Amino acid sequence: MPDDLDILHVAAVAFLIAAWATYSPLLTRFARGTLNTQLGVVRQRWIDLSTRRDNRTFDAVMLGHIINSVAFFGSATLIVLAGVVGVFANAGRVHVMVSTLPFVGQMSLELFALKLLVIGLLLTISFFSFTYALRKFVYTVSLLGGLPEPGDNHPHQAQLITAAATVLSEAVRSFNSGIRGYFYSVSALFLFISPISCMATTALVMLMLFYRQTSTRTAKTIEAYVDALKPGDRDDVR
Repeated sequence: MPDDLDILHVAAVAFLIAAWATYSPLLTRFARGTLNTQLGVVRQRWIDLSTRRDNRTFDAVMLGHIINSVAFFGSATLIVLAGVVGVFANAGRVHVMVSTLPFVGQMSLELFALKLLVIGLLLTISFFSFTYALRKFVYTVSLLGGLPEPGDNHPHQAQLITAAATVLSEAVRSFNSGIRGYFYSVSALFLFISPISCMATTALVMLMLFYRQTSTRTAKTIEAYVDALKPGDRDDVR
């Protein structure tokens, strides 16, 4: 291990990983009626309405656009990871160059490489989140294709709709986790300045994400949209 690796660096990395891992559980526990929860209701209604349409081209186009976006982020993350690996392969020269920056703290080459490894790890987790989201969207396509046609009074239609909406929401959740990986990767960059700045940035990122989920104009507008739905259409999807 690097000689200049101290407890503050370990605490900063641990706080960074814990913030990412506990974000969703904390949001679910302490922030009721969040943006993700509201959109779960909207997705439930979307799947329900799709079973009443004779032509589902609109639904297929919408889902196709989402899948293309997930695939794009997965490919982009792989390119960024290749860049990180390239920097890691030339860590000696990059370390010398970065050390000349006035706002970067002094560190050994070994510690510099370790910080690069943390960023690479976060991006790798993001990549796996995107690929898992893509698989879940493929599952969703199969479930949507098997939904009853209009006029087909299937005895378990409500259960089928809920199952399809739940898998769709799980796919979106994995995609959101990958997106959050980019936010926390930016926080990890502050490790090169100091562990304290990394922890402060991680806390700010988490607060910003909470704010976006609960207090932005977009979140409040979607909440009003859900409130405007008929009571029978408001089946919460967790």
